[in-house]
Amino acid sequence: MLFVLNYDDSDLSKYTSLEMGEIKTTGRKAKAHVDEKLAMSMPSRQLLESLAVECASNPSLDNTFQYAFALCKSDSPSELRYAVTILDGLIKEYKHQVDCMYGAATALYLLGKYDEARSRCEAILRSKPDMRDVAELHAACIVSMEDEQDAKIKEAAVKGTIGVAAVGIALGIAGMLLSKRR
Repeated sequence: MLFVLNYDDSDLSKYTSLEMGEIKTTGRKAKAHVDEKLAMSMPSRQLLESLAVECASNPSLDNTFQYAFALCKSDSPSELRYAVTILDGLIKEYKHQVDCMYGAATALYLLGKYDEARSRCEAILRSKPDMRDVAELHAACIVSMEDEQDAKIKEAAVKGTIGVAAVGIALGIAGMLLSKRR
């Protein structure tokens, strides 16, 4: 069983337990919602610089967390990786461990590491199944993994078709050349 949001037009806050076959529609809506939310919450350069200065001039777990949590929504892959590193380090000593795990899962999702992000979401949902944002991110990870798999299958099919067509053309040309020699 997976715990994801049940999206209906009237209430987005209800959770439901779904079987894998039922997750597709709900997952697509959750993915669209997560992607939209993350696009709108991307931190500005000014904010990141301000948080970095605050973190360096006044080091504390809270300041470090604020900086790393802002970084976890960046559009820079190096900043996303740095956010995961910081947040993973904070998990052991910071009071808001679940928020650290969620931030790291968000950064991993944005990096396209959907399986790792999904695993972290599942770890959170085992202890806190009512976390809406985590449930949405979990569903978005699953849909993204399925989309990646579908793209790989389509790419392989196209390459196979091109290969067969190329062999067919080569055989046709060879046949024509051989028939001209006779």
